[in-house]
Amino acid sequence: MDLNYSFIIRTAVVADAPAVQSIMQEAFKKYMADTGLTGTMEALEESISDIKKDIETKEVFIAFIDDTPVGTIRVQIFSDQTAYISRFGVSLEYHNIGIGKSLVNLVDKILKARGIKKVTLHTASKYKDLIRFYYGRGFYVDSTSKDRGYVRALLVKEY
Repeated sequence: MDLNYSFIIRTAVVADAPAVQSIMQEAFKKYMADTGLTGTMEALEESISDIKKDIETKEVFIAFIDDTPVGTIRVQIFSDQTAYISRFGVSLEYHNIGIGKSLVNLVDKILKARGIKKVTLHTASKYKDLIRFYYGRGFYVDSTSKDRGYVRALLVKEY
């Protein structure tokens, strides 16, 4: 039995939009279920063309295991040397094997190389596993808000 497999992360291209959408649907449905959210979320309403637009205007990365798309993350870099992470998710079948960690590590490397001083993101403050994950990556909670109908934490990481 061959136990070798390939794991790569690369910049997403427009043709990856359906794969990115599929990962987002899976990851954000779990996010909603795990945090007890009802209704819908922007991440679940995204069209293929919305995703293609992000691929063309933001840094969008996609992770593959043996040619299967398994994770994705988006980063918007601003002129004030800050950045914002959004639409970060990993396929459920591939949770807890280091894919999310690898995606965040890659973003860290890229942002540091570009002289970015601070990166932020939002997540549900009640999502203990996710909050713990981000703390493990060097983020801290800066503030919370209820602008989306649930307690969202603004997390910050400074370089």
